Amino acid sequence: MGEAADISPREAEVLELVGDHLSNAEIGARLYISVRTVETHVSSLLRKLDVPDRRALARCATERARPDRQRPAPALPRRLTSFIGREGERATLTAMLKEHRQVTAVGPGGVGKTRLALAVAADAADEFADGVWFVDLVPVSDPGMIATAVAEALGLGEQLGHDMAESVAAALADRHALLVLDNCEQVVDGAALFLERLLAACPRVAVLVTSRSRLMVPFERVYPVPPLSLSLPLSPSLSPSSADDGDKDSEGGDGGDTGEGSAAGGSDAVALFIDRATSVGRPLDPAQHDQVAEICARLDGMALAIELAAARYATLGLDGITAALAHPLRMLTGGSRAEDRHRSVRAALDWSHDLLDPADRALLRRVSVFVTPFTAPAAAEVTGLDAATVVDGLARLAEQSLLAVTFAPDGTRYRALETLRQYGSDRLTEAGELHDTQARHLHWCLARSSELAAPRADWRARFDQTADELRAALAWAESRTEQRADAHRLARVMAELAFTRHLIAESQQRYEQAAALASTPADAASMFRHAAAVAACRLHGDDMHRLNRAAADVARRAGDTAAAARDLAAAASNAYRFSSKFVTRLPPEEADALITAARELAGADPSARAAVALAEAGRALTDAIGATHPPGTGAGTGTGTGTSDAADASEEATHAASRPSRPGSPGRPGGPTVQEAIASAERAVELAHLEKDPLAESAALDTLAGALSWAGDAFAAAATARRRVELLSSAPDVPFGPAGTHELIEALGEATEAALGVGDLPGARQWARRLAEHPQLAEVGHRATGWLLVADTLAGDAEQALITGLRFRDAWQRAGSPARAVLGPPAAAMATIHGLRDDREARRDWSALLAQVDASPWNTHGYGAVFDAILMLHQGRPEAALERTAPEPGQVRQWTTWIWLHWYVALRAEASVLASDPEASARLAQARTSVVGNPVATALVERAAALLDADTERLVATASAFDAAGCRYQSARTLTLAGGEHAARGARALTDLGLAPMAIR
Repeated sequence: MGEAADISPREAEVLELVGDHLSNAEIGARLYISVRTVETHVSSLLRKLDVPDRRALARCATERARPDRQRPAPALPRRLTSFIGREGERATLTAMLKEHRQVTAVGPGGVGKTRLALAVAADAADEFADGVWFVDLVPVSDPGMIATAVAEALGLGEQLGHDMAESVAAALADRHALLVLDNCEQVVDGAALFLERLLAACPRVAVLVTSRSRLMVPFERVYPVPPLSLSLPLSPSLSPSSADDGDKDSEGGDGGDTGEGSAAGGSDAVALFIDRATSVGRPLDPAQHDQVAEICARLDGMALAIELAAARYATLGLDGITAALAHPLRMLTGGSRAEDRHRSVRAALDWSHDLLDPADRALLRRVSVFVTPFTAPAAAEVTGLDAATVVDGLARLAEQSLLAVTFAPDGTRYRALETLRQYGSDRLTEAGELHDTQARHLHWCLARSSELAAPRADWRARFDQTADELRAALAWAESRTEQRADAHRLARVMAELAFTRHLIAESQQRYEQAAALASTPADAASMFRHAAAVAACRLHGDDMHRLNRAAADVARRAGDTAAAARDLAAAASNAYRFSSKFVTRLPPEEADALITAARELAGADPSARAAVALAEAGRALTDAIGATHPPGTGAGTGTGTGTSDAADASEEATHAASRPSRPGSPGRPGGPTVQEAIASAERAVELAHLEKDPLAESAALDTLAGALSWAGDAFAAAATARRRVELLSSAPDVPFGPAGTHELIEALGEATEAALGVGDLPGARQWARRLAEHPQLAEVGHRATGWLLVADTLAGDAEQALITGLRFRDAWQRAGSPARAVLGPPAAAMATIHGLRDDREARRDWSALLAQVDASPWNTHGYGAVFDAILMLHQGRPEAALERTAPEPGQVRQWTTWIWLHWYVALRAEASVLASDPEASARLAQARTSVVGNPVATALVERAAALLDADTERLVATASAFDAAGCRYQSARTLTLAGGEHAARGARALTDLGLAPMAIR
């Protein structure tokens, strides 16, 4: 292992986070660096520490850590005050967590559930190797946002194709961790559903919940949190140094010890009062402890009430507090003890409130609308009070323990504890100020959302700090008729911000919310279209279809027939372009009906006619492919952009070919040909271009590229794919919201694959690198990097492939190890790289992964045959390579079209020559005709011809051709095959690439 001095400070940070089992995307987000930079640091660490893989690197991180840093530090809020007593409760809850995976601490507001849970979480931290995490659910009012809150606490992003709950479950699937979900009472039903899914998927995760009511689920174990002890026998107590540094001041102090427990006669309640009273500057004489005990008894041992009373000690003294409590504040007029305790807290709050001057009372109730910590300027804006009054008032409220204070680099922040916030809200209603204050809060949130739209380096942190306030304001405003316009505006901005923040499930939700709040049909339809585009980014084709139809319905009711035609046509064409995104396939007759309706509504509108033309082109291509490749052969409509599961070419093809035939099309006289589909797609491109609509033109170019590919014109398809990327990259008016982002991601994937198919390795690596670095794919490294792995492998860049492979596999595992055929080529590429390195164990691992993700004919006859042949030839097994490529190209065309055909025929020709097959000459001639224009495949064929003719000069010349094509591995292989003085150069080149020597026969 390398010395510590060899590792830079940034590498040390990365190493520590690798040890904490964070993905590269999570490390990049934590350190504010790109995923590619993280990959570079990981690669450097692998070399410096001389370890083979990421798992070994994580072990190194643990070994290098200080003794007190063996496990991730508990991600718990920093405490603001000491934690008093509660030894028995802590021990009991800790023991329960060892026996049960979900424990709920229940009790009334103010009893001290939060701080007890935090203390227990800190006590149990050593039992959870992968960390302890605190999730504050106070700001969450929508049950659907629970998973988002958990993901934010964990530092996770959303996985495409999964909702946030699935993303959280995937990230925690193999972790031994504890989650603390605080204040679940307002989202009990949602919390129960979330936890059922989480615990079923994550067998080593435990959850500690605090709530005023139990979740009512079978796996729940409930612990009723009692009030603080009023009179207990003396017992040993914890020293101040043993108190948890991760505690937080929530619902009043109620546990931990400062050495006062014995002085207070073993009463945690008395110890808490003494500690808080002493902290305000007036120590208590032991003779006064009995009087303190009487006060605590009057307050039922409720932690929050005791904190509030102790805060008044400096000004009122014990006599003043006792006199105040002599009034009938407790209201013990029947009911359960739990209800009495609620009343005692309310009484203490009433008492503290009544001691405030009118200005501070107004401030306290008005700041209750904030659900997250707020600054003094924010409070001034929302409360409607002048700045000086607010600053002084906040300080006084904090002195009386009515607000908690935190200090941060961006300024002092205040927060009302949840029980106090609810109390303030009640007072706000009683004062008749709720509506006006909420309206000011809404306008403040609108202003903050506008500020967030301006790009700044700290945008992500500012959004995370503000998002819950925006959500709370929107939840209030959407039910107020008079606030409908502002609610619509905020929902729309929230949708845009959430998309930028990669919270795409929430983005879709907000766009749909904005549509429901829109004041005009045009606005509603626009929001539905944006929501449909986000659904496409999420790989949710059914939602995309539903939302396109919703936009069409709104537009039609408003009399905008052209817009309705565009939406209906989009619903049909998207079903053709992105069929693998659908759970429920669109029946052919329904697609036909959509196109017919769109055509009737379009009239003479140019943009509507362009949309209809695109849908007709998609239908024509589907029918033409079906006529060429009957159902079951696996033919498809799309080129298959390999960026995501949605862009899975093999699935796209299978689904397209398996659709039922419609009369007069596939396999029937008069059905469309592929050439007719090309003409139809070209017309769609032309119409979209005339309309100067780059997104519509991009969609039409996508269909055209697919049609050209199925016609066998790979170079025209590749040129069309490049044209599509260039259009989206250069057009100044491309609206890069969800629709533009989706089109660009799909276009980059298509261009990568097309470039691979024609041997343009530099171009393929360029597009693939842009794709891998796209911020929208930061959390889905297995989808973002898949084709980059393929391109690097075919180019022979083993070092870069190994680095990228770490991100691919790590992200794939964190996504729940999905089995999708689009992940097959990168898995096969990595298996091949390890085979070329003669790392048999790693090759077995990747081969097992390949078998898990794709058992389709594309693996058997397509890319699988290509990668296997490359490795078999390297190993000196041409007979095996020839057997692997035994089927005639025409027999496997449906599995090699678009990318693999040229590679297949060229490698097949070389295997024939090296295996001394009698058909070698014929196969060379056939291959030479097939690969014209492909620099890599042509060089492969020419090398095979030179080998057949034993022409060393021609053979060596092909090495330069491979170098010019960016294919370093094949260049080194050529020199090795040439033998003599060239073989030594070839062997050195292979070593420089990190590959094992070739076997030569």
